[in-house]
Amino acid sequence: MSARKVFVGLWLTVTLTCWAVATPLFADNTGVVVAVESIGMTVSDIDRSMAFYSDVLAFKPVSDVEVDGPEYDQLWGIFGVRARVVRMQLGEQQLELIEFLAPPDVRPIPVPSYSNDLWFQHFAIVVRDMEAAWAQLRMHHVRQISPRLQMIPISNPAAAGIKAMKFRDPDGHNLELLWFPEGKGNPVWHEPTKALFLGIDHTAMTVRSTENSITFYRDLLGMTVAGGTFNMGTEQEHLDSLPGARARVTGMKPQMGPPGVEFLEYQLPAAGRPIPLDSRPTDLWHWQTTLVVPDVEAAAATLRATAQFVSSTVVTLPDKALGFTKGFQVRDPDGHAIQIVSP
Repeated sequence: MSARKVFVGLWLTVTLTCWAVATPLFADNTGVVVAVESIGMTVSDIDRSMAFYSDVLAFKPVSDVEVDGPEYDQLWGIFGVRARVVRMQLGEQQLELIEFLAPPDVRPIPVPSYSNDLWFQHFAIVVRDMEAAWAQLRMHHVRQISPRLQMIPISNPAAAGIKAMKFRDPDGHNLELLWFPEGKGNPVWHEPTKALFLGIDHTAMTVRSTENSITFYRDLLGMTVAGGTFNMGTEQEHLDSLPGARARVTGMKPQMGPPGVEFLEYQLPAAGRPIPLDSRPTDLWHWQTTLVVPDVEAAAATLRATAQFVSSTVVTLPDKALGFTKGFQVRDPDGHAIQIVSP
C-alpha cells in the first residue's frame, strides 16, 4: 500500500492510492454485492418526514405501502409488526422511510449524540450549488450540525474545493450536503442539470475498526475498497461539531453505483458509545442499508457463522411490496443493520 500525505494548515489528508483487494468467499460471485439498493431509517411520523424530504430536499415519493404478517415479523425480528414504508427518490437513488405502527413503542435517538458514537450513520446528498442548497436549508430552519459551510482549501490538491456541511432531519437523523468541483467525485454528479439536489453519493457509518469492517464488507460481501483519507483539523471539527475530531475515512463501492458505503473510524475522540445491545428496528437510531446480491441464500450461508442475524431466517415475502421477495437482515461488526436481498 502506498500513501501520499498532504498537509493543509490544521487539515491532514492521507490519500491511500493502492489497496490489496482480497478475493470474496463467493467463487461464482453469487453473494457479491451488486448495488446499494436503498438507504432506510425508522421515523416517528412518516408524513412529517415525507414533507421534510420533499419540501426541503426535493425527494419524490415512489411508493407508499403498509405491511404486516409473520414474514415481516421474521424479517425485522419483532413480534406483531405492522409498518408503513415509503420509498422516495432523488436522482437515481432511493431513500426508505419506515414508521412502525405496531408495536407502538419507539425509542428516540439518544441526546446528545455525536459523530463518533457507533450508532452514527448519515447519507450524503450531492448538490449543484452549495450556497443555494444551504440557503434552502436555512429558509426551512433546518437544524445544523455544521455551523457553516466547510470547504477544503486549494492548497490540498487531492480534495481542493470540495464543500460539505452536516445537518439533521426532524427525528435527528444525520445528513450531509456535498458539492464536488470539476474533476472530483463521480462523473454522474457533473452531468448537465437544472436540479439543485442531485442524488445520494454514499451512506457513512461510524466504526470501531476499519480493518474489521473491510473484512465484513469486502471479504465476505465482495465490495471494493475505493480509497481512504485521514481527516482532521478545524474543517473536520466544524463539519462534525466535534472538537479535536480526527477520523480515518474509507470508501467502499459495489459493482454498480452510486451510492457507496463509507466507514468513519474516529481516532480522536476515540470511538464513542456502542449501539445498545437491545437495539430493535423500531428504534429511531435504526438505519438499514439494503444491498442487492445475485443469490441471497449464498450470502446468508457465508455470513451465518460470523454475523449477528436480525432476521430469524432468509425470509420469502408474500409479494414485492418492499421491492423484493427474498431477503434477510444482519448486523455488521459494529451493529449497523444491513438488509440483503435478491432482485
